[in-house]
Amino acid sequence: MPTMLRTDPLALTCVFSDGSRAEFALDGLPNEELARDLATGLVDLIHPHGTADSAGTVNHYVQAIRGMVRSLGEDGFSGSLDQLRRGRLAEYLMGASGSREACVRAMVTAFAHGGGTLVDGVLPLAAGRNFNIQPNHHTLPPYSETEWQRLTEICTRLIDDSYSAHRRSLAAIPQARHPLEGGWTPENLRWLLAGIGPVSIVDFGRHTGASQQVVHRRGGFHDAVRDLFPTLDLLIAYRLLFGVYSGIVPDGIADLMIDDLDWAGDSTVLLSYIKGRTAAESVNLPRRAVRLLEQWLAHSELMRSHLAPAERGRLWIGLSRAGGARQVSHVDRVAVQRWVLRHRLLSDTGEPLKLHRSRIRTSHHAMRDKSNWTGTGRATIDPNHTPAVEGDHYLTAATPTQLSAVEAVIEDAQHDLLRRAHPPTVITGEEAAALAEGYPQLVASLNLDDAVIAELVGGQRDVFTAACGDQLSGLHGPKGKPCPARPWVCLLCPLAVFAPRHAANLLRLKAFFARQWQQMPAAHFMAVFGPYTTRIQQVLDRFDATVLAQASSRVTDMDDELPLRPEELTA
Repeated sequence: MPTMLRTDPLALTCVFSDGSRAEFALDGLPNEELARDLATGLVDLIHPHGTADSAGTVNHYVQAIRGMVRSLGEDGFSGSLDQLRRGRLAEYLMGASGSREACVRAMVTAFAHGGGTLVDGVLPLAAGRNFNIQPNHHTLPPYSETEWQRLTEICTRLIDDSYSAHRRSLAAIPQARHPLEGGWTPENLRWLLAGIGPVSIVDFGRHTGASQQVVHRRGGFHDAVRDLFPTLDLLIAYRLLFGVYSGIVPDGIADLMIDDLDWAGDSTVLLSYIKGRTAAESVNLPRRAVRLLEQWLAHSELMRSHLAPAERGRLWIGLSRAGGARQVSHVDRVAVQRWVLRHRLLSDTGEPLKLHRSRIRTSHHAMRDKSNWTGTGRATIDPNHTPAVEGDHYLTAATPTQLSAVEAVIEDAQHDLLRRAHPPTVITGEEAAALAEGYPQLVASLNLDDAVIAELVGGQRDVFTAACGDQLSGLHGPKGKPCPARPWVCLLCPLAVFAPRHAANLLRLKAFFARQWQQMPAAHFMAVFGPYTTRIQQVLDRFDATVLAQASSRVTDMDDELPLRPEELTA
């Protein structure tokens, strides 16, 4: 159903893409003609004609209509929009706020484009540059790692403690009785509440034959309510932790229904939700978020069983407070900030942490492990974003620890390029003097003494492909432990020294490359073995032809000649 404008009384009826409806009244204004013309322009800005697709957005425009009509009425203007002159409109726009000016300009322009008549000069003014420049809205940076940890720990502690108490209460109910029969005990109070549901303290007193004051004096009622039914305090913790685990936009979390959860097995959930700017979306929830949802459904099951059928489908349910029967309709910013103060959630500066739920989304993606990123345009956090937008919004908003890690990765890559550019260290004889004289820079950079040089030349430091200057250097693995690199990695290692005795193993490795070339796609082979095939030929070209001929006679072109893992064998 498209947006409709009713003229008697003057009102807007809107149906948005998520199926929700909203009505906005424009009666009681001093100039109904002007209000009607502006509302006509507004209709073309609302879904499905325009991009305004939520009640909150439309309400901004409605308030702009009210403000403009009242302001111009005070200045004596009583005509319709086609009688409004450029100078009077400019005067109003200059004195309006930036957001209100933008709304009025959009409605006036839409009115003209929809066939409405304007005085000369009004449309260019409305479609021109704003007098009040809109503030530049920057993406909020992620929370620091310590703030993120404190938020997660507080939510987890509250949820775990409450759920444990909830399970203990449910376990004790079968052995309990009505308080009038078994006495005023915690178990009996929970037995009665489980049967009658979440009621106010006054209604509970009617079931026990006691007044509100007597129930207060005897105690235990509020604790029983908190143990059996989720309250606003617990509901905030669950929703915050779900945002931490899932990274879903806050407006998507707030209005979830149970039907939005599509269970695909025991540990996979496809969640469909409404994102305010881009309508319906779906996402596979991380495992932790799935487990949290399972726990929430179990935690809220008892309360859900006492709700009216129309209310049971809401995912997030709870009591506004223990001792009252009123349910939570929505969680506003004030309630969240009171929750922060109540649980002493502090920032790194010692002040109460300002919780922006959109910032939680940014922090989720900044903190998550990106080791499985494929580098393709499809591998984005939000399918509506390009990789460039993702980078601007999430990758640039990094913590100092992450920036340090990124710089370390860049430095390692640069060092790797430099290592690959160095020529191989090849000695054609079996004498230590040949290494010292041919590669003085290598001897100096590795601090090789005479004993180490002798071991390199004599074979005591041999690995499969070459002799290694220092197997404990940590160049390709943990420092202080034997190098775990595969045989072909030695070809580009600056610590490798190649001698004639290694020719046979080098030829075996070259034959292995040839076998892999035959069974692997060319692009895959070049990505895995390409640099090593170039280097191995450079090394072999340095040896005498007689040495290579003798070594080739010992090569059988079989996988068992090399120290390969099962997954590296030729098929």
